[in-house]
Order: sequence, then structure tokens, then C-alpha cells
Amino acid sequence: MLLRRKPTDTAHTHTQHTHAAAGSQVQDPNTIKPDYAPSSPWKRYIKRLPRIFKEQGSEENIPRSWVPLTERNLTEFYNEDYSDEHDAFHKVRGPRKICVLEWVQLLPGVSIEGALPVAANSPQKPPYGLYAEKLSGTAFTAPRHENQQTWLYRILPASAHSPFEPREAATYNTNPENKPHEKLFHIPNQLRWDPFDLDETVDWVHSLHLVAGAGDPTMKSGVGIYIFAAGKDMDPHEAFYSADGDFLIVPQHGVLDIQTELGKILVRPNEICVIPRGIRYRVTLPEGPVRGYILELYQGHFTLPDLGPIGSNCLANARDFQAPVASFSEDTDTSWTLLSKFSGHLFAAKQSHTPFDVVEWHGLYYPYKYDLGRFNTIGSISYDHPDPSIFTVLTAQSDHPGTAVADFVIFPPRWLVQEDTFRPPWYHRNTMSEFMGLIHGQYDAKTGGGFQPAGASLHNVMSAHGPDATTHEKASNAELKPVKVGEGSMAFMFESCLMVGVTEWGLKRCKKAQADYNAESWESLEPHFKRPEKKVGETRNGTGSKEGEIGDMSQVPHWTS
Repeated sequence: MLLRRKPTDTAHTHTQHTHAAAGSQVQDPNTIKPDYAPSSPWKRYIKRLPRIFKEQGSEENIPRSWVPLTERNLTEFYNEDYSDEHDAFHKVRGPRKICVLEWVQLLPGVSIEGALPVAANSPQKPPYGLYAEKLSGTAFTAPRHENQQTWLYRILPASAHSPFEPREAATYNTNPENKPHEKLFHIPNQLRWDPFDLDETVDWVHSLHLVAGAGDPTMKSGVGIYIFAAGKDMDPHEAFYSADGDFLIVPQHGVLDIQTELGKILVRPNEICVIPRGIRYRVTLPEGPVRGYILELYQGHFTLPDLGPIGSNCLANARDFQAPVASFSEDTDTSWTLLSKFSGHLFAAKQSHTPFDVVEWHGLYYPYKYDLGRFNTIGSISYDHPDPSIFTVLTAQSDHPGTAVADFVIFPPRWLVQEDTFRPPWYHRNTMSEFMGLIHGQYDAKTGGGFQPAGASLHNVMSAHGPDATTHEKASNAELKPVKVGEGSMAFMFESCLMVGVTEWGLKRCKKAQADYNAESWESLEPHFKRPEKKVGETRNGTGSKEGEIGDMSQVPHWTS
């Protein structure tokens, strides 16, 4: 379904929405109880469209599928492209105006009728004097089902800038392997971090802290795991892109208003956003300081996992992903700074025009977002706890099918009904590395209090882990009736087949690593084993019985008591 924003006579600008001034105190949301709105603003917006309903203003007639599943726990914010007149179900665009998009619906935006060439990608003279530019996310010759290319029709090409120069080499570095005095530490210890601090002093670019990673962006292999915590908008005339990989952004606190070359995306907690390699964007903070997690994928791109026996639907459904439509500026006489993350270092170039001048586009390489509240959870309805792969939202496969360079997995609210089953995740050692974070609430496998929203944990390759002692005790003695777990909670996992190293910032300088993680979680576990007492005349392991009777030695090893 292709969607377009309804024209409105009223200008809506985000300049009316301000956040705390620099130097003011911002209360950490982990220390207060969120104030959830009693009714969804989306319902109020829908009530303004009485033509949709036979009974004007009746909220009861609103189809549930028309209302976002994630209830907002903050003030709804819309700039001119997310105006009060916006609704997610509204006018259908003509089939010619936008490309054939896989997975996604389109967020509302502004473009010009006729700016997209008909039946040609690069005409001699594109409409309205625009430049045609191809943005390639894969090799031209990649298999058709993997090929990701997008055509941009813009006022000036992206190449119109001065040479890049290194910037802030002494302070900005997200690839420590390139510095001899810094490196990634590969250790088998289980690690857990207290909530990372909010930081009002930095913008999006300078808030990025590499916590852990594997591989090398120069070889397009591996992943990087970041914490971001920013308190300022990016400069009004700055844009940023990463040449190293795709950013999967998981906000934990605050709102990200992201202006990309292809259009605008608003991302809130319980939503995620993917910005592919090379796409330029600017981040502003309409609700004040933000914090969250990023998984940067150096190789390939994220895709929906295969469903196998599940069938054609469930988990993350393709229809629920959203991409922007063109929203452009005609600024051709202002000095802009273009920032590039290249091999983990920061470079800057100057240009005399805005990078956000794409009037129209079509293709399969674009940013998108997804509401985690729409995830369709699968689970056991008989016995045993299935593998956590059933919670995979997005995946990036290695060259070995079924083995992921990166999986993005969530643990949403869900019902547990298994009979005679220990319901939390079992204790395990895994060939995959698992980095976990908590967006809000309490994760049902870690109820001891040490795993908090805005915190994180890392269980590397073959590092043993599982429920903490408190959770094990509760779950071992709980009444096995149907119960909904994770209500008001959302935990997630970045999982990788690679051995993940930790940066010095992650181990020491952030001062958030918990020294007592093992002691609090597992060292207090007690043995419950009791050797059974042998009864008089009882035989075991098939010995001491007459031929043909149960316990006959001839049956070993096919059956033992």
C-alpha cells in the first residue's frame, strides 16, 4: 500500500517544539515511572476524519490495525512532514510515482508531480532540470533477489563538494584497531553494564561510542556495536553518513527526527530505524536528550528472516515496515558541512548547497523504520522453550546459510502456556555472541535487578549464561498456568556468529561495567541434586533380571531404568 500525505493549509514546523536548554537538568527516565497517555493521539487524529466512519467520532469503530500497537509514552511530535493532519492510512499514491518497494509502506512526505522520469532512469534531460544519480547498495551484478539500487533525482549531485579532510582525529575514533594504543579486548567473561548516562553536551555524531565489535569495515566484514547518548541537535547546516556500514538504530529514550536524503523519519522508543551505508542524514532531538543502541553491519544488508515451516506470515510482517517519500529543500547558496565516518574515523567536506535536495526517487535502497509493537510472536503451545531465533526481526546472513553475521532479536510481551516446562530461557553456551539491551520494563529472564533499561550485557562465544538465581528459583516453583510475561517490557539482542571484542571505553572508561555480574547472577546458585536411594530388590541399568523381563541385560543400551 503506497501512501501520501494529505495537503494542509496550515504550516506545521518543529521550531515550536523546544527542549531543555543546555545546562538544565534532565531526569533519567530509569529513575521515574513513565507517564503513559490515557488515550492514543492517533485515535484523536483519526476522529478528525469522519468521512471514514459511518458514525462520526466513534472510537469503537476504529479498526485495531489502523492504530499503531506501540502506545506513546511521550508527547506526539510532528514537523511539517508529520503534521497533525497525517494519518498512516490515508490517500493512495498512483502506481507510477513510486518504485516497486519491497517490505514497506511509505511515510508521508512532499514531492513534485512528474519529477520521476517515465520508463527511463537517466534521460538526456531529467524533468525540471534535475540531475539523475544512482545510489548503489550492492554490486551492479549482484543476484536479482539481493540487488539494491536507487535512482535519485536531485537539484545538484552529491559529488559537488570540496575534498574531505580529517576532522577531530584525536577525539573521534570508532575503529580502535587503527590506533596502536587502543584495541578490542577479546575476553571470555560474561559482561553487563549499568544504564549508560544521558549526555546533553554532544550531538548525534559525537555521541557515538563503540562498545564492542568484530571484523573490519575496510574489508566489509563484521559488525560494530555502539551506544549513543546525545543532548543537542546537529548543526543546522551539517549532514552525516557512514561509509562503513548500515546503522540499525534502537532508541531507548527520546525521539530522533531524522532528515535523510530520501525523506524524513521520526523514530521513538519501541521503534527501530535502519539507515543504509552511504545515505546522508541529519538528526534533531524534538523531545530533548536521546539515548539508545546501534548495530552497524559492515557486510551485506539486513533482511527479513526466512519463515520455513511457520509459513508466509508472522514475526515481523513485511507490510509494517515504513520508508519515507521525497522531502526536499531548494537551498543552493548556503555553506554546508558534510561529515563522513570512513574506516571508523571522521572526515569533513564543504559544499555550497544542501544535501537534502532529492525531489524524487525510486529503487530498493532506502532507510526505513519499524514499530516493534507490531511483531507477531511465535511460541510453544505444548512443552519446552523454543530457540530464541523465533524472535528474530531482521537478519544478515553470512556465506553459510542459517548462520548470521548479525541478527536483531526482540523479547516482547507474550503468553507462556507450556506444560511441565521451565519457562524462562534455559542455561546455555552458544557458538553465537549475544549483546543484549533493555528498552523499558524488566526482562523476564533477569529479575534480580541488575539488568536495567539503558543497560546492556554481552555473552560471547561459548560463555555460559542463562537465568539469574532469583529467576531460576521463581520459575522452578511457579504454578504452570497460562501467564503473560514482559508486559510493559521490551528487551532485544544483537546476535552474531563472530567473536566480539570489547573496547577500552566499554570495559573501563564508561565506568558502567558491573564487577559483580557473575556473583549476583550465578555464583549463588545451589546444587539440588539428590542421588536416588536403591530399594531392596530393585535392579538398574538392565542388570540382574531374568531373560525377557524389564531390566534384561540384553536390552542395554536400548533401554535403561
